[in-house]
Amino acid sequence: MIIREATINDIPQIQVVRNSVKENMLSDPNLVTGEDCRIYLTERGKGWVCEIEGQIVGFAIADMLENNIWALFVDPKFENQGVGKQLHNMMLNWYFEQSTKPVWLGTCPNTRAEKFYKLSGREEIGMHGKEVKFQMTFERWKNL
Repeated sequence: MIIREATINDIPQIQVVRNSVKENMLSDPNLVTGEDCRIYLTERGKGWVCEIEGQIVGFAIADMLENNIWALFVDPKFENQGVGKQLHNMMLNWYFEQSTKPVWLGTCPNTRAEKFYKLSGREEIGMHGKEVKFQMTFERWKNL
């Protein structure tokens, strides 16, 4: 398992992973374009991918402009192998090296992702549309 910084060349495989998930699915796969990914990776923040045997099986992208986790997804065939946790930790370590502002994300209620974020120490702070909104503060991350 290799965790590395994502590049624009990874976008096609990132899109495959994004569209393979069984929870937090896009209602329309065309809602998140390759150009959206490029902007988040190169202008708004930074991303990471997890590769296993040369295949991208998960990715995470932090958005510094909105202090938001824009994406954290793992191919369902590779769930429960620590991929999401490693991507999550790499991303938050980097985020809090850049900023001490809280970082937030939204996820669908009653999903494994919601449970993951609760177990990872995030604080539930309400709703963001139809999604549960979580945040992580610098102090909380530092003390985990």
